[in-house]
Amino acid sequence: MKVLKLSAQGLPQSWISLEQAVIHYAADEVRWEVGAQVAVFRGGHNAITGEQSQIAINSIIGTKGVPRINPFAQRPGLTNSKLFARDRNVCAYCGGHFHEDELTREHIIPFAQRGIDTWMNVVTACRPCNHRKSSRTPEQAGMPLLYAPYVPSLWEDFILRNRRILADQMEFLMAHLPESSRLHDS
Repeated sequence: MKVLKLSAQGLPQSWISLEQAVIHYAADEVRWEVGAQVAVFRGGHNAITGEQSQIAINSIIGTKGVPRINPFAQRPGLTNSKLFARDRNVCAYCGGHFHEDELTREHIIPFAQRGIDTWMNVVTACRPCNHRKSSRTPEQAGMPLLYAPYVPSLWEDFILRNRRILADQMEFLMAHLPESSRLHDS
């Protein structure tokens, strides 16, 4: 289980472990929290009061401080699993829905024609379509794209990079997605 760590301004920073979240709570770095309580860590007993210390962890925390980077200037890392999730496991050429094992990263402008490995030049394709298109552009192969590629937003990237998102975390992230996001269709 991961906790969604946000900046004090509410921008996603990272997915962190429960143990990392405890450190933020113990260091008094949590400015605010939302979502459900997901864990309680118990510590030692106070020598004077006899009370046991405890830290309750919420699924979404906003931490103190200002990020050193502009999160909107960041481009999400391109991985096959995030690409397939962005494209909803649908082949860009035949429109079929496939399991990840049957999919490939397809370069619209192939490497052989000086294409590059970026979000805007890749789509999801089934193996037969990828093989049929080969090292040609969609136009050269007579295989028009059924959908256009796009660079995921910061919010989409956080959804794409974590497979085990709690319902309250998903609701929080989905509320910030651009209207044009394909993730609204899922």
